[in-house]
Amino acid sequence: MKRPPLRFRLTIEGLAGLLLAAFCLPAAALTTDKDQPIEVEADQVEIDDMKKVAIYRGNVVVVQGSIRMTGEEMTVYNTEDDELDHLIMEGNPATYQQLPDGSETPDQARAARLEYYELRNLIVLIRDAWVKQEKSTLTGERIEYNTELSRVRAWSQPEGKAPAATPEKKSRVKLIIKRQKDDDSP
Repeated sequence: MKRPPLRFRLTIEGLAGLLLAAFCLPAAALTTDKDQPIEVEADQVEIDDMKKVAIYRGNVVVVQGSIRMTGEEMTVYNTEDDELDHLIMEGNPATYQQLPDGSETPDQARAARLEYYELRNLIVLIRDAWVKQEKSTLTGERIEYNTELSRVRAWSQPEGKAPAATPEKKSRVKLIIKRQKDDDSP
């Protein structure tokens, strides 16, 4: 018999920072998201107050307003002051979506591993990283987004790895930007 998922209300202010920081390339997140409660569901949770670590396992779902993150395991690391230091969401894939202000289409991201470093304003997507905003997509093995500077960096290979020897196997960073069609054009 399968156990029902555990439901927790997470009150860590720093996690709210994660959920406010969008994976989106320079678009503003839905401004009302930060005022919404944060809900975390998982099949199980292990909280170690001494080590300041919480591990959520099994069908992890985090929701705050229009924001939704999913994965198989989320590990939250806090500072001594109980502020979020960083968190790691792993999955097959781990996913993220958020509706920006003025849009009807949510921004989306996925990767085998999502990392968020609150104190460094950094989001890292690792292994099969993919980001979609409106009609544009960015793919690579690693995508880093500085939420403070709105700066994106992407790699076609994991850091420290040499490119594949043959051109057929060489992966590349790929950015697809679909242009808006002018209604008056022939």
